[in-house]
Amino acid sequence: MSCKQDKRSLVISKIQAAAKLATTETVIDKTVVGSKSKKLLGLIKVSEANFVAYTEATVKTGIDLNKLSRDDIRIEGKEISIQLPPVEVLDFSYPFQKFDIDSTILKDSWVNRFDVLDYEEFYRQAELDIRNQLQYTGIIEATQNKTRIMFQGLLKNLGYEAIFIKFTPTEQLFQPINMEGEE
Repeated sequence: MSCKQDKRSLVISKIQAAAKLATTETVIDKTVVGSKSKKLLGLIKVSEANFVAYTEATVKTGIDLNKLSRDDIRIEGKEISIQLPPVEVLDFSYPFQKFDIDSTILKDSWVNRFDVLDYEEFYRQAELDIRNQLQYTGIIEATQNKTRIMFQGLLKNLGYEAIFIKFTPTEQLFQPINMEGEE
């Protein structure tokens, strides 16, 4: 095995060992506003019920370094270029226990009340909204920046003076889902 292949193997093993460090955990707070109205003959509003709930999702994003191939790393002396895989969602947590209805704003009418199915539907719609909007929150860029800083430190410790890190573009963090649950 050549010295160049030894260096490449060392770099790959160090990068893959740092896989769990190359993640970003983001907590997303969301306010859910719901309303429900009853109409007489479909035209005249008889009553309206409103509520507000606060909810929270935790998203872990990172780079799957197992997708790193030999061709993604180029070494020339003290210079190294790495093409990293795209940012992915590694874990998405949206616990129902975090769906907290604000009782001070809850406004039920005597004719129109929210039931468990209403709350579940608002919860489901809020989750779909979070998933569909996630890539517009800056989470991809934050994960890339954190990963870049971590790898620059790691590679400087390995003796590299010129470090070039690129990322394969992330097309979608989640497949878009419409409110009816169809992809």
